[in-house]
Amino acid sequence: METELNKKRMWAYGILAFFVTVSVGTFAYNEYYIYLSVYLWFGFIYGMCLQYGRFCFSSAFRDLFAVGVPRMVVGVMLATVLFALVSAFVSATGLSTFHAAPTSFHAVVAGFIFGVGMVFAGGCASGSLYKTGEGNGVALIVILSISVTQALFADVAGWSNKLVPESWHQSAVEKGLPAVINAGDGWVDQYLAGYVWDQPVMTYASMMGMTDDSIIGAFVGNVLIGVVIPAAILLLIVYLVWSRRGFMKKRLKTQSATGFKDELIGYWTMLASSKRTAIAGLILGIFCGLQMFVTQGLRVKFGVRNAGTLLERMGHDFGLSVNGTVFDPGYWYVTTQEAQWVGWVFNKMGADNMDNIYFGMVNGIPNPAINPADWMSLALIGGAAVMALLHNEFKFKKPTWELATWAIIGGALMGIGSRLGLGCNVGAFFVRVSQGDVSGWLFGLGMIGGAYIGVKFFNWWTERQMEKEFGDGVFHEKTEVK
Repeated sequence: METELNKKRMWAYGILAFFVTVSVGTFAYNEYYIYLSVYLWFGFIYGMCLQYGRFCFSSAFRDLFAVGVPRMVVGVMLATVLFALVSAFVSATGLSTFHAAPTSFHAVVAGFIFGVGMVFAGGCASGSLYKTGEGNGVALIVILSISVTQALFADVAGWSNKLVPESWHQSAVEKGLPAVINAGDGWVDQYLAGYVWDQPVMTYASMMGMTDDSIIGAFVGNVLIGVVIPAAILLLIVYLVWSRRGFMKKRLKTQSATGFKDELIGYWTMLASSKRTAIAGLILGIFCGLQMFVTQGLRVKFGVRNAGTLLERMGHDFGLSVNGTVFDPGYWYVTTQEAQWVGWVFNKMGADNMDNIYFGMVNGIPNPAINPADWMSLALIGGAAVMALLHNEFKFKKPTWELATWAIIGGALMGIGSRLGLGCNVGAFFVRVSQGDVSGWLFGLGMIGGAYIGVKFFNWWTERQMEKEFGDGVFHEKTEVK
């Protein structure tokens, strides 16, 4: 047993040494690579935090709706609040890299599709990455499904254009986009340019007449009004519906009556129910904010607004968008870089996929080896692997055909939801909510609704399969015996 643990520790140290070698070696070759290394090491930290806290949005809502356990939901909300506090400081210094997204009902619909998908898949986008680092084969299939679906969906055209409202088409054409971007022939292009871009971009600070980079706007408008109060209300609902009964039942065993003080103690007990998840949330929140600060500092240092300029200076101009940019959010993000992997492969196989908005105008498809966001996701997997190895939690898990099928279906739904919502559980919910972006809570509400439906469907499906396997009478007989 001790020998096996030592082997796993050696593997963990080997992974760490690999990333150190990549950072030092590339920096020695060209100082611009330090920009990519920032993404790498923040991704590595995210992976360690996610694995340590078992931090998964899918698990959060599945555990809540299926078995009434609120631990992970609490962790997600705590991390969001902490991220918001750090981000408010960054915003107040004028070094934030965040840009709010258009706000409309499309965020709710996208979140709903994504929520159903993450329950089907058994993991959200970020959760699937860290589980891949643990050796989970199903999680890897989920990531591949999300990636392939996004790459295909972003470039879909043909028959899908019949589903485009004329108003979307006209608005997209009137935008006057670059000639190489055929905005009038692609469902997602017309959806983006003809509908989403026409929606208002709002933060809670701007809605109250304040600026996002002012102290009052950042801390009062975006954090207090946009994050703390909604999160507290959501957690209060979770306490009243799922936690209160069990807590009060225990209190009444030691005292004759309960009062408001006991309610406060119960609420606090729920918040502190999992130290491991809370610690992971604390570290995630702090480092998510710090990444924006560090990334923007490097942009100022190198005199750039996007990593595309750095890649071009280093002679890597293939895959840059028509604007000379690549996907470079400056903060934690998942799904777009994975879609770029597949988009790059498709392009190398002869696909003409640089004439759409998603790849050709905004994100590009640079070589994964020199794509900053790619470094972040790969390092996230590596960080999760290191943490799992050190805690003896790494184990290769071969997927069954049934789980693989659900992973493909769930991943595809998450891929579609991500493109409709311009992000996943991280980019469209966690990051946006923490930055006071109004669209973040809309995506979150849709995601919660989708997760609820997904859990209910799975409960029905499981019972149906059990009845088929054992027979209705035998199934109920076995259940009663238990």
